[in-house]
Amino acid sequence: MSTTSSSSSSSDLSSKNKKVCVIGAGMAGLAAARELRREGLEVTVLEQRDGIGGQWLYDAAPDAGDPLGVAGVQSSMYASVRLNSPREVVGFSDFPFFPTGAGSDDRRFPVHGEFLRYINKFCDAFGLMDAVRLNTTVTRVAMDGSPSRWTVRSKHDAGDGEVETEEVFDAVVVATGHYTQPRLPAIDGMDTWRRRQLHSHSYRVPDTFAGEVVVIVGCNVSGIELALELRRVAKEIHLSTKSIDAGLTPAMSKLLDKYQYTNLHLRPKIEHLRDDGTVVFDGGESVIVDTIIYCTGYNYSFPFLDIDGKVTVDDNRVGPLFEHVFPPSLAPSLSFIGIPSKVLLPRFVEVQARFVAQVVSGKRKLPSPEEMTRAVEEHNASKEAAGVPKRRTHDVFLEHDEYGERVCGFPRMEAWRKELIWLSYNGMFDDIETYRDDYHDSGLVCDALRLHGWTTSRR
Repeated sequence: MSTTSSSSSSSDLSSKNKKVCVIGAGMAGLAAARELRREGLEVTVLEQRDGIGGQWLYDAAPDAGDPLGVAGVQSSMYASVRLNSPREVVGFSDFPFFPTGAGSDDRRFPVHGEFLRYINKFCDAFGLMDAVRLNTTVTRVAMDGSPSRWTVRSKHDAGDGEVETEEVFDAVVVATGHYTQPRLPAIDGMDTWRRRQLHSHSYRVPDTFAGEVVVIVGCNVSGIELALELRRVAKEIHLSTKSIDAGLTPAMSKLLDKYQYTNLHLRPKIEHLRDDGTVVFDGGESVIVDTIIYCTGYNYSFPFLDIDGKVTVDDNRVGPLFEHVFPPSLAPSLSFIGIPSKVLLPRFVEVQARFVAQVVSGKRKLPSPEEMTRAVEEHNASKEAAGVPKRRTHDVFLEHDEYGERVCGFPRMEAWRKELIWLSYNGMFDDIETYRDDYHDSGLVCDALRLHGWTTSRR
């Protein structure tokens, strides 16, 4: 994808004190607020929940009447989640996620609550909370008659009733994440199957699955981790995957061979469901099941955007977006932070936030709309030529450093941090059940940890 260029020349949004609305107060929204403020811009962050943290703000009781998550409950976090990347690389570039002791979870891969505390500390350290309005749901974002003026309509729950507000901003940053709207498969019989079905989005604890026969659809990280958790209480777990060679299935096969779990079985994809509770797999094998859990990912969704189809979602390709951030016809006044997946967080959203702040403030100039559109088309064409499915358009894991350097001159990651990432990644494939607690650092990593003052425990 084409690079951007630095420029001191003016643009529609080059002057300071412009008003910017950031939608969402998770990692991406808070990163955006900090970087925009650093550029002297006035920021308002609208967050529909009663606290900051986005996905990391654990909701112990999702809507029981909406197990498939179609209404869009905001958190998909379940009780036992631990980070799957080391804390030494999971932090903002200038605000490390150090262990804090005194009752905290100081492990290299801590539980989700520990990371939420870190996000709150980041917010406090940079004085961002005064820019955040909680319990405020954005209902409409539309252009206000010019390319750089936006009307944002929202409703605030004050406890004694909702108050609707309409405000005008010079720019809008969408930072709503992509773990809200579950992506569900199309399976014959799914609509009439009478037993329990839920998306992993609505899963929290294993207790209610005790003694059940459960089918888990999807063999990526979440599917495997739920299977390993539920096998301890369920009668049987059947892990269904589209292809026996897809995703982490080889790692799961290795795990089954290693530990010989008698109640955990790998299955091909589901062929159809029967009303009596029978699940029939490709090849004809079947099992009578109590519950089906769909670990099938999420769809991007921006129901509040009223922009005449200038940004669309096609099989999870959001576009057109220059550098996964700016829609060419609406740049620089509309931007998206946090669209890409398979990235290192929060570092990646920090990169995008800095890019947006530099562009909105006028410090960095974007190419022309025509050039940006052409760059997006070339990027998509290259992905397609490489056989990358459309839904994977925004995967940028291997391009992380190059992306940051290109869009905003962000410093590259140190070699020891990269090694930690790969050690963890390889450990996950070797034994997803134990890699978080059974790790062995190289000399490079050990020396760097001592040099940077890191101390983590294994417990």
